[in-house]
Amino acid sequence: MAKITAAEVNKLRKATGAGMMDCKKALVEADGDFDKAIEILRKKGQKVAANRADRDSTEGAVIAKVNDAKNKGVIVSLNCETDFVGKNETFVSLAHELAELALTASSKEDLLAKDFNGISVQDKLTEQTGVIGEKIEIGDFRILEAPFVGSYIHAGNKIGVLTGLSGATDGAEVVAKDVAMQAAAMNPVALNEDGVDQSIVEKEIEIAKDQLRQEGKPEAMLDNIAKGKIKRFFKDNTLVNQAFIKDNKQSVADYVKTLGDVSVVAFERVALG
Repeated sequence: MAKITAAEVNKLRKATGAGMMDCKKALVEADGDFDKAIEILRKKGQKVAANRADRDSTEGAVIAKVNDAKNKGVIVSLNCETDFVGKNETFVSLAHELAELALTASSKEDLLAKDFNGISVQDKLTEQTGVIGEKIEIGDFRILEAPFVGSYIHAGNKIGVLTGLSGATDGAEVVAKDVAMQAAAMNPVALNEDGVDQSIVEKEIEIAKDQLRQEGKPEAMLDNIAKGKIKRFFKDNTLVNQAFIKDNKQSVADYVKTLGDVSVVAFERVALG
């Protein structure tokens, strides 16, 4: 039997993130063969992943990142089972690394297939499932491209937002982040009226009509009054029409216009749970 040194155990720990005892056991089982020990740990991760496949992974870390050119951003949600793991420094660091890698990906499937220090991202997640003992997976993946893209991560990595502006002018970074913070706090259903799904509009109209009937309003008046209520719904629930949280005397669209001939063209918001 090969003699297993502390240096070899530490090297395996750094390579896989597994605990010291798990690394030592794997090296002993592999008779000191480093690559075989890694494979043993990965197989352990596969077993744990299979056993926990039906578990809910609603905790984790949501990371938003923007490329150096400021014209493309991504949001990656690295999910786990418990808030304790989701706040772990190593777990959050992994989420940041995956988000950085995601800037070169075209889809969630593409990201999972990408190389991560010699193995695929999917294999890395399986490995970490074995290390941590919880289901670890990419929950959500979004891409946003625009002339200027800004980002915001809500405290605790619970919400990530990207906002796209129509132009990259002086002050765009501050404005894009402010709008992203708005979206994080107010959770709009769409960018503007045109982006609201028709089924949502129809549902809101029916809710409004039911309320009006309960108030005793004549049936002939319901359509016109309901239209007014829908306008209010758009004002409260579409990003560019919402009152700006830092100055509710102006809308988000008006705030963005302080940059000049600039508008919000898109946003993406991902939240845990």
